[in-house]
Amino acid sequence: MPFHFLLLPFKDLKVAIVADWLTNFAGAEKVILTLHHHFPDAPIYTTIYNSKKMPGFEEADIRTSFLQHWPFAKKKHQLFLKWMPLAVESFDLSEYDIVISSSHSCAKGIITKPETLHICYCHTPMRYAWDDCHNYIRNSNLPWLVKKMVPFMMQKIRLWDRLAADRVDHFIANSSFVAERIQKYYGRESEVINPPVDTENFHISEKPEEYFLAVGRLIPYKKFDLLVETFNQLGLPLKIVGTGPEEKKLRQIAKENIELLGHISNEELRKTYANCKAFLFPQIEDFGIVPIEAMASGRPVIALKKGGALDSIQEGVTGIFFEEQTPESLTEAIKKLEKTTFDPQKIRQHAQEFNSQRFLEKLDDFIQRKWQKNP
Repeated sequence: MPFHFLLLPFKDLKVAIVADWLTNFAGAEKVILTLHHHFPDAPIYTTIYNSKKMPGFEEADIRTSFLQHWPFAKKKHQLFLKWMPLAVESFDLSEYDIVISSSHSCAKGIITKPETLHICYCHTPMRYAWDDCHNYIRNSNLPWLVKKMVPFMMQKIRLWDRLAADRVDHFIANSSFVAERIQKYYGRESEVINPPVDTENFHISEKPEEYFLAVGRLIPYKKFDLLVETFNQLGLPLKIVGTGPEEKKLRQIAKENIELLGHISNEELRKTYANCKAFLFPQIEDFGIVPIEAMASGRPVIALKKGGALDSIQEGVTGIFFEEQTPESLTEAIKKLEKTTFDPQKIRQHAQEFNSQRFLEKLDDFIQRKWQKNP
């Protein structure tokens, strides 16, 4: 979909996109790719770019910082968080009329001209600096020595992050949950526009099977251990798709009714979504893409009643909530789901509210409204 400004008198405005880093393709990077397709002539500024890990960006105009050439930067960007603020401040964005930063870390800290419209699509305030600081350090894969050093860097990073937020003209939050955090840590209002999901590539199965499904990177906060513990007790079939540092531990404790599938192809993943009985989402996420993919497949979701899931799941219509991250609470939700009838077509129809077209329509409307008020 072309940018609507092309139809307006100020069609010659120059646009730039800014990302924290592009070293691994995940949810935030999918947003950047959508922005790139929408603004194909806009260069993408980022601290570090690993082309081998970023499918879809082959034709993009990627402009990196001085960190790009530092040893290990492309594989271990976490080691260079201390220098990220300096890196984003080094970008010369003086030629642009509109700058869109996609930020969960430092990208919002760019410096623009007074007349430039800077819109930040905020995935979350910097988690490792604010409410999730201690958990981030404890559960990260950072080397032992770095973990010891990080707390001493946090105060300066927090100060910089708070000041950097003031450089943003307007915030977009990717969920109501993130909007609350933007208000708390930055003291700023934001408008919620949920991230785009490629819902068209998923389909409804005529004969779903009896297994439950979970998908994601196997790391502690995603609570796959809770799923394994619960399904060990219930004896119900569970399939887990994904890899990560928790994989070995999960395989050791999982009983025979639980399959860890590791990495599978996109085609196989779509089939696995479509054929599951229900999708499980036990973690607190800023938004959560995978529940939308499950719903685009017509499958109901059992989700923790916290975080971004509150924006996407309708109780009794597209899924069931559970209150606490305990086997007892999750088991209660599973039993409730067994007694509830869901309409796959209604579930899929709801998922379409989060597709890329809806995202871009809302984004265009937001930018046009803010540009008209821009001094």
